Amino acid sequence: MEQLYNERLNRYITAMRNEKPDKIPLRPFVAEFTAKYAGLTCQEVAHDFHKAFMAARKCAADFDWDAVVANMVYVWTGLTQAIGLTYYGVPGIDIPPNVGFQYREPKKEDAFMKPDEYDQLIDDPTAFLYNVWLPRVSADICAMGELTSYRNNLAFVKGGMAMLDYFNAFGPQCDLLRTESGTVSAIAGMFKAPFDILADKLRGYRGLTRDMATQPQKVLEACEALMPHLYHVAVNSADPNKQVPIGYWMHRGCIPFVSAGHFESHYWPTVKPAIEELWRNGHQTLFYAEGDWNHHLDSFAELPDRSIVYHVDRGDIFEVHKKLGHKFCLSGGIPNAILALHSPDEVRSYCKKVIDGVAQDGGYIMDASAIMNYDTKIENLKALTDFTHEYGVYSSAPYPIRDDDLRVVPPTDAVFGSDYGINKSLNPKVKPGICIPWEEKRKEIPKISGDEELARKIWENVDAFGNMFIWQCLLSF
Repeated sequence: MEQLYNERLNRYITAMRNEKPDKIPLRPFVAEFTAKYAGLTCQEVAHDFHKAFMAARKCAADFDWDAVVANMVYVWTGLTQAIGLTYYGVPGIDIPPNVGFQYREPKKEDAFMKPDEYDQLIDDPTAFLYNVWLPRVSADICAMGELTSYRNNLAFVKGGMAMLDYFNAFGPQCDLLRTESGTVSAIAGMFKAPFDILADKLRGYRGLTRDMATQPQKVLEACEALMPHLYHVAVNSADPNKQVPIGYWMHRGCIPFVSAGHFESHYWPTVKPAIEELWRNGHQTLFYAEGDWNHHLDSFAELPDRSIVYHVDRGDIFEVHKKLGHKFCLSGGIPNAILALHSPDEVRSYCKKVIDGVAQDGGYIMDASAIMNYDTKIENLKALTDFTHEYGVYSSAPYPIRDDDLRVVPPTDAVFGSDYGINKSLNPKVKPGICIPWEEKRKEIPKISGDEELARKIWENVDAFGNMFIWQCLLSF
């Protein structure tokens, strides 16, 4: 099993290096499909993450895939209910049990951030999330200045404990994928664009659209203020071995959600530096381009070779290959509608078309266009899998285990100029990863009789949990 795991890891990394492995890796992003295959409901995999983990392992073992996400049904609704989050429709509670969880965006007048609150966000994003955003998105957490409550206190305790319980379960889950079926855990870490955070969880899409007409400079300043914090989350949740990429979930930054001008002025300038900084530190990023991002391929081509894996959803994968295939590994491109509505023969035919068109020289990972939900037919995903195993072979010789570094990192002779990555002159009042700086806490302590460095270290380590909690609430839940 360990040999199988190493073969698959080699295959996966070789493809992500935009090189040619022994055969095309299979890395299906399966979410509620796992429930369907394992005989569970959407409620069960959303509300009981142990069942979701089991279903992911069952699919990985039975389908013989190279890599999977440890749990693609990532939003654990037991956790969101513990915190009291109001923006999810929970299967079996708010919506039917066999419908995937739903994100419910508020009406524009009920946006979680008001148009006159940009300065508060810019001044200290972490404090804003705790003081303003969280009370508005939770049914239990009290607003600043209100009397606290039993349910308020419980929401923080239960939410924090639940988050640690959930996150601590991912290590054992990845170990089980490795030992039970020799399957690689496909990604590690989380990144989202500052502009998307404003559109998804703060101002809402309609509110942000209005702000781009009335106060675009404030929007840009907010994106710049968010960028170091989002980078911090990404780099501190990434694979410490620097083997699998950080997931970057791309939402509302593309045409037609924004104009080309707004992409160039607001979206890309506050994404590109973070991706460059991640690459400078040896981390590859998976651009999960949900929707059609073909209008922006020239911008993505500005990034260093191999720094990203580009996943194709509704974009034209053959055009993507022409513009990006020489620089980056591609994945996806098999339409979800075909997997949900067509026949196995049609699935095989489309897989052949994609493999012939973009994968002849390697640098391709087989997957559907978007995350697979309950509507994906089992027989169609089996057809995709079996056809790729049979047709997507580059060499029939035994696959050698590479003896070089099993990471996807910048070449040793890479030169990073002063304009590369996050501008170090950005100097937020409170640095990323911190809630209350030690310097502020130290003023409250009249005298330290022992080791002050030890006191500082432990304070900062524990304070970081508070920072992780609120940013993961925003990004992941």
